[in-house]
Amino acid sequence: MAKAFSHINGNPMFYFPSRLNPNRPFPLLLSYNKPLKCNQSYLASINEDIEAHLKQAIPIREPLSVLEPMHHLTFAAPRTTASALCVAACELVNGHRDRALPVASAIHLVYAASFTHECVPRSETSRPTSKIQHVYGPGIELQIGDAMIPFGMELLAKSDNPARNDSDRILRVMVEITRAIGSEGMIYGQYDEVESYQSDNKKSSHIEEIERVSEKYEGTLYACAGACGAIIGGGSEDEIEKLRKYGLYIGKIEGIMNRIGSNSDKDLMEKLVEELRNLANNELRGFNEAKVKAIFNTQSSSFDLCKQ
Repeated sequence: MAKAFSHINGNPMFYFPSRLNPNRPFPLLLSYNKPLKCNQSYLASINEDIEAHLKQAIPIREPLSVLEPMHHLTFAAPRTTASALCVAACELVNGHRDRALPVASAIHLVYAASFTHECVPRSETSRPTSKIQHVYGPGIELQIGDAMIPFGMELLAKSDNPARNDSDRILRVMVEITRAIGSEGMIYGQYDEVESYQSDNKKSSHIEEIERVSEKYEGTLYACAGACGAIIGGGSEDEIEKLRKYGLYIGKIEGIMNRIGSNSDKDLMEKLVEELRNLANNELRGFNEAKVKAIFNTQSSSFDLCKQ
């Protein structure tokens, strides 16, 4: 997706590198760093709605010591398109956008908390530093990062409306999100990436390492977003699993393109990305064709992150 958080981040165009570290041992290939074609009006509308929901949920008010840094850190995190995928998946299965917005916001908060924790300044020199501007001290960033995840769960709980009879769906979404952030998902990916710096990448090839970390971090996040959108939208089990797999594949693509290796790896990486793109597009088969084209715009898909 090309512009899902362009307004939130104050940037009119989306570029791929969302989690770059300046000392990363496998630099990004700049040839991929081009803006995508996309269904801009649809993406802009998702972006505006997510931004509005988050700003309403996290106003700058008392207690300022909590809500001011939480507001800042929520919008300071580099753009991720997972939240917008959640909304699109909901609409693809005939769900209403207003039901997906609390879920999309919770997913963004989980991601922002993860990024905040990753970028807290530390004394160790083994971990590359982030370009994020540290307005608050490490202690505040750690504590507010911790608070953002349960706050996302609170948004979900508050969205439960007995008249809609969707409490089971909301509970299931909570389980999906907490599982995604946990030790077998995004945290595992972060740990594996940190360990790779300390071990000088001797355990496996760069390609294997990049693919593994990308699957656990971005892949898990996007798979969660696709599944949660389908769940809250009332999709069938088959639709939920298709959109989970779709999210997994495009999440891996984003992670790979953020970590892509040296020129010697370029051909292998491009082949892997092409395979993932084909797998992702295959998961959209069986859905309403007109909706797929309108939402995902598969000829120049904004959700298919490797198309230029």
